Amino acid sequence: MRGVAGPFAIALLAALSGCASAPRGVAADVDQLVKEIGENYGYFAEQSIDWDTVRRRHAARAAEVRTKAEQVALFEVVLDELHDAHAHLGTNTKHSYRLVPSGADLWAELDGTRVIVTQVRPGSAAARAGLRAGQEVLAIGGVPVARAMAERLGTTASVDPAAQGWALRSLLAGRHDERRRLRIVTAEGPRDIDLAAPEVPSGDGPLEERRLAGGVGYLRIHNSLGDDALVPAFDAALAALADCRALVLDLRDTPSGGNSAIAEALLGRFVREPLPYQKHELPGVGWQGRSRVWVQYVLPRGPFTYEKPLVVLVDHWTGSMGEGMAIGVDGMRRGVVVGTAMAGLKGAITSSTLNQSGIRFAIPVERLFHIDGTPRHRWLPPERVDLVGHDAPGEDTILARALEILAASSH
Repeated sequence: MRGVAGPFAIALLAALSGCASAPRGVAADVDQLVKEIGENYGYFAEQSIDWDTVRRRHAARAAEVRTKAEQVALFEVVLDELHDAHAHLGTNTKHSYRLVPSGADLWAELDGTRVIVTQVRPGSAAARAGLRAGQEVLAIGGVPVARAMAERLGTTASVDPAAQGWALRSLLAGRHDERRRLRIVTAEGPRDIDLAAPEVPSGDGPLEERRLAGGVGYLRIHNSLGDDALVPAFDAALAALADCRALVLDLRDTPSGGNSAIAEALLGRFVREPLPYQKHELPGVGWQGRSRVWVQYVLPRGPFTYEKPLVVLVDHWTGSMGEGMAIGVDGMRRGVVVGTAMAGLKGAITSSTLNQSGIRFAIPVERLFHIDGTPRHRWLPPERVDLVGHDAPGEDTILARALEILAASSH
């Protein structure tokens, strides 16, 4: 009997172990995720999504989940239905797609049926591989771009340019556990490029402070708009540069966003009186489903107000609260914003926790606008810079344009 009981016991333990490892409550969490998105997501009016169909499709898939990785992947697929880079889980697997823009080093746009690189993040793996703005991408992972985008969009394949742009940039950022393979067009013909992880570059400490030629001060935020330590560091740097005739505020390294308390504290150093900087709309919470709308103000702060000329630098790695600061400076007419289009992240996010798994997720709930009414994710800087042909290693065309503007203002 021992010879029979031993293998049987091992098999039984293995079966029980497999059952124990399967996540519990997946269906309930999918229901909660779909329900909360359906009730709270702020941008359904801009998209053609049948959310009830989404609910039915993914509720059926919940029963197929056998591992934690499959569970996370299912939640990710639900969020992917929004085609919104600002909607994300608070966890990921090795096979998850990287977040955009924080995990990306390439930005590309659709130009008709062609995919054109519009910006490469300086110092990144893509930059070291020789990728430059203006190059055409033919294939990603050995798959023609159009087909790869359709596969990324999956059952919700869409001709909506915003959805296609979301799919394209997600593919270019790639998955955590896969090297990226691109085929691009060069003067010598198509070329295959094998890319490592983006290795997102950022400086040490919450910010960089230095003096440029011509008496211009320079402050660069190092992806720290969610770090309380930024405020005293910013105050100290501004005091050190107080005698500069003008200031450049560089927001090109703020892909992870931050929070409004810190951003408003920084903006408060540039105004003498309360000024409106951003409009908010919370859909469906007012009387009979009306929206609640309000205007957010910046209040003066600090021992002195910096009132000299100000230029703000932005690009595709200016994200979320960085975008809020940029539209605020423009809306308050406190400075000139120079650069490319920004990350285009929608709204202000709210985080929730799935009851069964404890996994957190975030979705845009509040709709955000420039004070002139332009949606924040569609707003463009008044001084646009085209980087095609102007992004050689060491070349900073956006900063150069800012210095031209400041030089002209001094005459």
